[in-house]
Amino acid sequence: MNIHLIAIGGSAMHNLALALQYNHHTVTGSDDEIYNPARDRLAAKGLLPDKIGWDPTRIHQGIDAIILGMHARKDNPELQRAIELEIPIFSYPAFLYQEALEKQRVVIAGSHGKTTTTSMVLHVLKYLKRDFDYLVGAIIDGFDTMVRISDAEVMVLEGDEYLSSPLDLRPKIMHYKPHLAVITGIAWDHINVFPSFEGYVAQFEKFIETIQPGGKLFYYKNDPHLQKILKGRAFDFEVIPYTAFPALIASQKTYLLTDKNEKLPLAIFGTHNLENLMAAFLLCQELGVSESEFYEAIQSFKGAAKRLQVLHQTGQSIAFQDFAHAPSKLKATVKAVKAQYAERQLVACMELHTYSSLNKKFFPEYTNSMEEADIAIVFYSEHTLKMKKLPSFTKAEVKAAFNHPNLLVMTDKEELINYLSKEHWINKNLLLMSSGTFGGADMKALGEMIK
Repeated sequence: MNIHLIAIGGSAMHNLALALQYNHHTVTGSDDEIYNPARDRLAAKGLLPDKIGWDPTRIHQGIDAIILGMHARKDNPELQRAIELEIPIFSYPAFLYQEALEKQRVVIAGSHGKTTTTSMVLHVLKYLKRDFDYLVGAIIDGFDTMVRISDAEVMVLEGDEYLSSPLDLRPKIMHYKPHLAVITGIAWDHINVFPSFEGYVAQFEKFIETIQPGGKLFYYKNDPHLQKILKGRAFDFEVIPYTAFPALIASQKTYLLTDKNEKLPLAIFGTHNLENLMAAFLLCQELGVSESEFYEAIQSFKGAAKRLQVLHQTGQSIAFQDFAHAPSKLKATVKAVKAQYAERQLVACMELHTYSSLNKKFFPEYTNSMEEADIAIVFYSEHTLKMKKLPSFTKAEVKAAFNHPNLLVMTDKEELINYLSKEHWINKNLLLMSSGTFGGADMKALGEMIK
């Protein structure tokens, strides 16, 4: 097929482009901005657009399908030309569903933990040399792309609740119609498209209705919102609760405890990851993986990119990078690092970068989210506020919202760099949490401040 991707520079979109080219499709694309790593990865395969920007002359009758990314706008000139020519237009989740029609579909959804849980399943299946297709929202060790499409009988999909495309305002999870599903938990996010918590929760209720008859839903048992959704309802599929894997921490190492009293060392840590681990375990069992196979495989899982990823390490300190930005993610990640390294102080730094986090209406959700950090830093950029066309706010409003006794608020990356460079990093860890880069800072260089 001849396939054109509008907004090819997106994280999932450029990986889909690479996967389609690998499958011998003719692939073209366009975008008005493409940043690394997407830029270099597309260029290496000859898929980088010859010029940045939109050009309707790229769209012609020889194109078999358009895949439309969320970054594009509804009035995009290439999209309008495709509509005029009546070329089939898909969002990427709709396209993936078409590719997975005859496959067993596994979908991991939830406000937090879905990338890590999906990554765990993929790691185990790859370790065991099973054949499978997938979509995951981060780079994983041993995987060249975040998307694979083949003739495998199983497709494992990270289920994002964000909107599908400018023409399809349904959440991506509404497309996949899973046979096996996980919901890791619900905590309000994406306030720019779900302005009320009730509206956000409703998306997961709708997702549950798409699970196929005879399928299975695994859900985190202690989530009050899931309890409320599922209570007293009858389904034509099995509903199974789960909690965290039993574990213990010894000498800054987490050990999984099996029901045979075995202690298995893990490369990951944190209660939230032990919850993710149980969800992955249950899914893998449904996919034919035995307990012993899972335990053997999971010990080498080091996590997905930017999920408690070690940036730099000395004998007395570690600098971690994490994608956490929503309140529930912040709280879980800070708690995990503090529990794993209880004898060390923790400097936790987060960036307000998403539409939700930069919205004053959302600020109350952050109350006490970093309470276990010894020193908490909140960073935001006035430039980001302007780019997202959001109203400004004061440092005092941020301090009041987070309610931390040792909170610093910064708006200039040089101020942050200067602070970290002067801190004494003896028996002290650094945790950098953001979906951005702290105003364009070099993340690796920030981590290397712990000298």
